[in-house]
Amino acid sequence: MNKHIKPYQDSNLSKKKQVEQMFDNISHKYDFLNHFLSFGIDKIWRNKTIKVVGENNPKYILDVATGTGDLAFVAQKKLNPNKIIGLDLSNGMLNVGRQKSKKRGLNEIIEFTQGDSEKLPFEDNLFDAVMVSFGVRNFENLIAGLSEINRVLKKDGKITVLEFSKPSMFPVKQAYGIYSKYLLPIFGAAISKDKSAYQYLPESVAAFPEGESFLRKLETAGFNSFFMKRLSGGIATIYSAKK
Repeated sequence: MNKHIKPYQDSNLSKKKQVEQMFDNISHKYDFLNHFLSFGIDKIWRNKTIKVVGENNPKYILDVATGTGDLAFVAQKKLNPNKIIGLDLSNGMLNVGRQKSKKRGLNEIIEFTQGDSEKLPFEDNLFDAVMVSFGVRNFENLIAGLSEINRVLKKDGKITVLEFSKPSMFPVKQAYGIYSKYLLPIFGAAISKDKSAYQYLPESVAAFPEGESFLRKLETAGFNSFFMKRLSGGIATIYSAKK
């Protein structure tokens, strides 16, 4: 999945290692850039995602590709679970999340751990819910990552994914195309000092198997009872499915 779409095309490292390096490089500006480049809409998307996550009242939640923990913090506030584990490849991103958690007095509830989504360090049938925001398109092997999520979910547990997609309606499609191709890389590079990271973002979105194609990937990984909702004219999409 997306093996040829990598952050640093001149690097011989695997996509997985490049993604880790990229997020380490931009971790110090990641939260600001998320909110600035999305005009704050990403906060609305996360709230809508947590509504889907919370439908089964989960108490033990895994947040894969947690980054700095933004989705985990919304889940803690809205759902009041017993425990959330945030897992990510990038220790730079995790350290930002740990600082935020400590500042908010949430270290007992939200735990951050470094790990690989394709080799989750957890036993079978452990979590009530697994969530991923803007992370599945970075998986080196999408089916392997989704299958691992299926493995660690309890029976009838739910996966919920928030991911960028490609809008198809006028004029959102045209405006988003100009913004993602030209403006986003310029602003992202200027603020983060990593030009490749914000060129990779629209390229990875373009290559991602969105919509019905992604639902079929979930089915291949062993999930059923699918749900999909487009957001903001199709700029992002929420997916969910059950084990």
